[in-house]
Amino acid sequence: MPTKTKKSPKTAPETEAIETKEVKKGPSGKYFYANGRRKTSVARVRLYKGDGSFLINDKVLDKFCQTKVLEEVIKYPLKITGLAGKFTITVRVSGGGVNAQAEAIRHGISRALIKFDETLRHTIKQQGLLTRDPRVKERKKFGLKRARKGPQFSKR
Repeated sequence: MPTKTKKSPKTAPETEAIETKEVKKGPSGKYFYANGRRKTSVARVRLYKGDGSFLINDKVLDKFCQTKVLEEVIKYPLKITGLAGKFTITVRVSGGGVNAQAEAIRHGISRALIKFDETLRHTIKQQGLLTRDPRVKERKKFGLKRARKGPQFSKR
C-alpha cells in the first residue's frame, strides 16, 4: 500500500514591482462634438484647438489606420477646409470594418467642423461629406441563399 506524503505548502513567489502603464488621455477644455456614421460604424468625434494630432480609440492615427489611403480619408475634411494642423482630434469609434470606421470618422469630423464655423458648410457640402452614406448590407431572406440569390434549380 502506497504511503501518503504530505505536500509542503507552496511558498508565495517574490512580489515583483507592478509596472504602471501610462494611459493617454485626450486634451481637456472646450471642444466641438459630432457623431459620424457609415454602415454599422458610429464615430464620436471631438475637435479641440491644438496641434493637429489624432487619438482614435486611444491609439495614434498611424497605429489605427492600416493604410495611407484610410489616413487620407480621415484627414480629407480638414484638408479641403484648410484647417489641417489646427485641431487635436479625439475619436471613439465602434462597429463595422476598418473602411466603414474611417468613413464614419470623416463624417463626424465634417459635422464637427460645421459646429466650429458655419461658413465652412458650403465647402464641405459641395464635396458630399455631410450626407450619411446609407448603404448597408441587405438582410438574408427565408428560403434564399443570400439576400436575393435563390437556390439552384434542379430539373431531376
